[in-house]
Amino acid sequence: MSQHPDVGHACLELCAGAGGQALGLERAGFFHEALVELDSDACQTLRTNRPGWNVVQADVRSLDPASITDGQQISLLAAGVPCPPFSLAGRQLGADDERDLFPATLALISAIRPRAVLLENVKGLLQKKFSAYRSGILEALGTLGYHAEWQLLYSRDFGVAQLRPRAVLVALESPAFKHFQWPGKDCAPSQISFVGDVLRDSMASGGWELADAWAQQAQQIAPTLCGGSKKHGGPDLGPSRARRAWAAIGVNGSGVADAPPAPGDRLPVKLTVGQMALLQGFPPEWRFEGGKTSAYRQVGNAFPPPVAHGVGARIAHALDQDDDVSPQTGMNGKAASGRSLLPFPLTKPGVSA
Repeated sequence: MSQHPDVGHACLELCAGAGGQALGLERAGFFHEALVELDSDACQTLRTNRPGWNVVQADVRSLDPASITDGQQISLLAAGVPCPPFSLAGRQLGADDERDLFPATLALISAIRPRAVLLENVKGLLQKKFSAYRSGILEALGTLGYHAEWQLLYSRDFGVAQLRPRAVLVALESPAFKHFQWPGKDCAPSQISFVGDVLRDSMASGGWELADAWAQQAQQIAPTLCGGSKKHGGPDLGPSRARRAWAAIGVNGSGVADAPPAPGDRLPVKLTVGQMALLQGFPPEWRFEGGKTSAYRQVGNAFPPPVAHGVGARIAHALDQDDDVSPQTGMNGKAASGRSLLPFPLTKPGVSA
């Protein structure tokens, strides 16, 4: 179990990936009781960069909540729920996709009863075809005593050099939600990040003589990086439309480079995993474990740390304000009979993997 700092809010993170959301929440004042992730390379990435984090390699659907929380009160349950069931680049099977982990996540929320919830996914989840699915999640959380809302957030508005729209759900105990406000366009025009500014130094690091000219051409917001999944997708920068947008800023999106460009290299150039991590808002020292394809997927599937920080800071503020107004009270999300009030069947947490 993580060591408890004197101040801050305890967080349990599911589907933690390479730590983008965790980094943002850490900056917002949360400390992690545990980070749960199934992929072994991503788990090693978390351990390499934060040896003190309690990283649990497990499938969310087989997680034992009691063993994970060890009886500790969790202020925030956060999850980067897998995107393929709702991605515009996939078949959009939603609840019929075996990778849909929303039911398992809701079951854990019911069992753990955190004070707040933060869930993140692709903007495809906000399409009309998934309106009943989204409403079911809100109804389930309402039954448990939360007030919850969906919001579309654009990463560019948080200083990230990508458009990268994300569907974000925030839920808090009803008394606390009145203290919560969604972050808006927090970046002043002078603080907006462009690809050329973010990557200029890295492009020049190998002595490439075109680095400055390239950076001038790349004074644009990047297309959204796509990590793909183990079923589909590889080490390239997305479908043909995205690759055409990358080509317009001097980037060859058909693959991933092993190193920054060298003297004599011609345009367009490929990006390295580290350069893409910079475009996601990761700090330059953050290391990604595993092979190139695995590392690229970890980066491409990440929730940008600056966005997680922006939302997490608002959640922490709401919790702090609620603590100042009234003592914390528990919630119970069950009927008097003990029957679950959730409106659709959920995967029940079982034995820890």
